[in-house]
Amino acid sequence: MPNGNEIKIYLAPMEGVIDPLTREHFSQVNCFYKMVTEFVRVTQTQLPEKVFYRFSPELYNGGKTTNGTKVFVQLLGSDPELVGENALLASQLGAPGIDLNFGCPAKTVNRHDGGATLLKNPERVFKVIAAVRRWVPQNIPVTAKVRLGFDNKDLCEEIALAVEAGGANSLTIHARTKTEGYQPPAHWEYIAKMKAVVSIPIVANGDIWTYQDFLRCQEITGCTEFALGRAAMASPFLACEILQQAPIDHHKKTFLFVFEYLLKAHEAYGEMYALRRAKQWYRFIQQVHPWATIIFNKIKRVESFPLVLQIFSEYCDFVGLAYNVELPVMSYPFNTLGLPFNS
Repeated sequence: MPNGNEIKIYLAPMEGVIDPLTREHFSQVNCFYKMVTEFVRVTQTQLPEKVFYRFSPELYNGGKTTNGTKVFVQLLGSDPELVGENALLASQLGAPGIDLNFGCPAKTVNRHDGGATLLKNPERVFKVIAAVRRWVPQNIPVTAKVRLGFDNKDLCEEIALAVEAGGANSLTIHARTKTEGYQPPAHWEYIAKMKAVVSIPIVANGDIWTYQDFLRCQEITGCTEFALGRAAMASPFLACEILQQAPIDHHKKTFLFVFEYLLKAHEAYGEMYALRRAKQWYRFIQQVHPWATIIFNKIKRVESFPLVLQIFSEYCDFVGLAYNVELPVMSYPFNTLGLPFNS
């Protein structure tokens, strides 16, 4: 297996999950080589600059997070020239790279001729990439994200060839078809098949939940570049564990990482946003870490962010976890807790 210095880990985009605030917080982990925005939908017009700044406020900082991690702007669309025009604008605003989404499995997106629906015809994928490559300066990387196909894997190699022929600098492959959604297993062996027919770098994605998963994926695909999305939400320090090739105390580090994030979310967007994010994040974490199920079961029906913070504080006391987190001044409903952790 390549050593940690040869491995690159990317933070995959997740619509409605990994937003600018989340990316900025993840950048503190300092183990992600690159990040990608949520997709910017390109339909019928040239988008105004404000749209790009909203999706990628990192453009105000040269397309990077405050710690210097590059953030590519992801576009989703099917009109080659229109996607190309918008890619040019994104690059002019400072995007360090353009990522093209051909993998989104959402029915609404596919119904409007976007995302994974283009995989039915690899020639369409080629045309979009070729147009973007023509519009965007050569020093700006153009990358693509695909799945193994739409409803079967018969065209997987043709898809990879189309991406390379279009001029993409690299290709991220989620190891499922559109119709498979996110149902296990991920078919890493098909990433290997696609990698074998092209010379551009291939980024493996899908079901890399643990360090052991990473080792198996690397062995099967032969890849040295990997993208973590849901797994990064479940284990924010998995990227570091992979790069360092050493075990990490996910319990303590993940708990405190999310605790600190939620306080930032509350300060930036208010209590209801932070409450939703707490439930969303722990829904991911408890898929991998049994300790998180305890917390998720406590907060999933809670309708008060102060109560969530109180539960977190009591969990720290329960497991003997020291924390240096400054809690905001709130009215804590101590008399309504009634949620012992040994229940």
